[in-house]
Amino acid sequence: MIYKVIEPSPPDWDNFVAGHPRAHVLQQPAWGELKAVFGWQVTRVALADEKNRIVAGAQILFRALPFRRVSGVMAYIGMGPYITADDQWKPLWGAIHKRARRQHAAFLKWEPGIYINETPPDFTNWDFSASPQTIQPPRTILINIRGSEDTILARMNQGTRRKIRQSQKSDVHYSEAPKSGLANFNQMMQTTGSRNTFGVHEPKYYERAYELFVPAGDAALILAEHEGDPLAGIMVFAKGKTAWYLYGASSDVKRNLMATYGVQWAAIQWAKARGCESYDLWGIPDEDEATLESQFQEREDGLWGVYGFKRGWGGQVVRSMGAWDKVYNPFVYQAYKLALKLQESNS
Repeated sequence: MIYKVIEPSPPDWDNFVAGHPRAHVLQQPAWGELKAVFGWQVTRVALADEKNRIVAGAQILFRALPFRRVSGVMAYIGMGPYITADDQWKPLWGAIHKRARRQHAAFLKWEPGIYINETPPDFTNWDFSASPQTIQPPRTILINIRGSEDTILARMNQGTRRKIRQSQKSDVHYSEAPKSGLANFNQMMQTTGSRNTFGVHEPKYYERAYELFVPAGDAALILAEHEGDPLAGIMVFAKGKTAWYLYGASSDVKRNLMATYGVQWAAIQWAKARGCESYDLWGIPDEDEATLESQFQEREDGLWGVYGFKRGWGGQVVRSMGAWDKVYNPFVYQAYKLALKLQESNS
């Protein structure tokens, strides 16, 4: 079949993403709009059939490399591209590379996401090589949220079930918050970042995310409060059959009420009510399960501090296909790799 290369409108692309079995929040137009506010450029390339229906495509982000001595642009495809037939790969990559070169990208970074019961793409066939840097956490925990709530709870470990039940018995109020709830959420994000020594986004980031996703029904801000005290909060996103726990925060008060467990359970209930079948806890240390289990009680650096919490929810530890790079400008790409090594040696 001969396909036509098009630049789809945001609504048309969003409809295509929503109906694709690999639908992901990072391929939504709203995600591109969010990133465009914070230093990225966004474009979309698609293939259309003889009836002008979108059958394949990708949302591509561009930004300048964040190294002082390296001048260049990186193109990035997160959790895509999407195809509906194998013969679409070749013309789609041709269109993507043409667009990336037009934007003067030195290379394209591709993070295709998780493949469990599917055959992953042949990266070397499309001239990609393993990347020295990932953008998204490559390893995560997926919770199966099919079945009744009792069935979901039964998959969890005893300690997590107990803490969920405790969170329901202390007059803690869980609710989908209006935009005004972002003030408490942002305050708790700062507290969480300081407590766990990891970076958080500026308040405007979460505000824009709320504006783009929540009114459309593709996300919710869920807050836990007790007697006027904000205790915990989650921003959960969903598209297709999957939900993602992307941002979470908690205060330093009344931690004995286990609101972090209650608010996570409320987010799972929200995702299930929306028709999701899988809940992605989004990010754990990139180690095999045996290493995770042997070291999580001893380590708190990086994502180790959250693994102890996430491991008890009865999910499956999975690893995505990682990151792969297609090089357009070898000189800039080698400078990028050298900058990464210098950054690692100085950290």
